[in-house]
Amino acid sequence: MKTERIILGIDPGTTIMGYGLILQKGNQMELIVLGVLNLSKYANQALKLKKIFERTLELIKEYKPDELAIEAPFYGKNVQSMLKLGRAQGVAMAAGLYLDIPIFEYSPKKIKQSITGNGNASKEQVAAMLQRLLKFKEIPKNLDATDGLAAAVCHFFQGNKAVSETSYSGWSAFVSQNPDRLKK
Repeated sequence: MKTERIILGIDPGTTIMGYGLILQKGNQMELIVLGVLNLSKYANQALKLKKIFERTLELIKEYKPDELAIEAPFYGKNVQSMLKLGRAQGVAMAAGLYLDIPIFEYSPKKIKQSITGNGNASKEQVAAMLQRLLKFKEIPKNLDATDGLAAAVCHFFQGNKAVSETSYSGWSAFVSQNPDRLKK
């Protein structure tokens, strides 16, 4: 078993995509970077998806993560919002799959539960706990950054057991686990 790994966490969104990378050394973790991709200046949805794909590829090429943890879309009242969120998640996943990075998907509740012990914790509570765990000085103004980081930390806490609610090691794994998503 590898004793070191880099985990990229992504909180997908079509207005703001949050991300965070951590380095795991044994049972310790260190913050590498966290940030956001702000997409609010783009009106075109297809262009936003292209930017998400490109930024995810850039992060993977720059930091060479071993695994990608991503927040799953949650079901809300607005179907259009969920559709947009699912597309954002899909292109981020596609970037990882394109570069053969294993993908691990976690529900928002699972991520909050693993960070704070409370699946209904607020973004502020998650950010404060991450600040304590990873010892960074300032909580970012945009909490989508800490939401992305939270996905990576959640994955770290899962260890090497059946690590996620859903995982894919590449296109063939995705296709075999999702036959209903293929057009015939």
